[in-house]
Formats: sequence, C-alpha cells, structure tokens
Amino acid sequence: MPKASAPPTTTPPMPASYEAAMQELESLVGRLESGALPLEQLLSGYQRGAALLQYCREQLQAVEEQIKVLDDGALKPWKA
Repeated sequence: MPKASAPPTTTPPMPASYEAAMQELESLVGRLESGALPLEQLLSGYQRGAALLQYCREQLQAVEEQIKVLDDGALKPWKA
C-alpha cells in the first residue's frame, strides 16, 4: 500500500508589525496550551510559533540597535 504524502505546506507571511506578531503568538500559545488542537496541528503550530518568536526578536534587535545609535549621539536611518 503506497504511503500517503503530506500535502504541501505554505508558510503564512509574517505579520505587518511587532504588535500583530505578538497578538498572533499569544493566541497560538493559548490554543497550544488548551490541548484542543489535533496532533497534526500541534507541530505546525509549534513551527509557526517559533517563526513568530524569531520575527519578534529580530524586530526588537533592530530597535535596540537604533537606540544604541541614538545614545551615541549620531542619528542614522533605522533599517527595519
């Protein structure tokens, strides 16, 4: 009997802002912690959560770097 292949997964785009990413991450964590997600969705939920967490960390790092530039007395454009 041939093994069924999993349907191709598409990665949803990252949210437009840090706040939107945090909101999605909080909602996702609530669903994961509820224990109501089917097993198949647990892994994809975990992967999405990891991607959202990385996105949020990158956004915070960019802001921290801009603050360091401002603290040094030189204003440079912020690269998001």
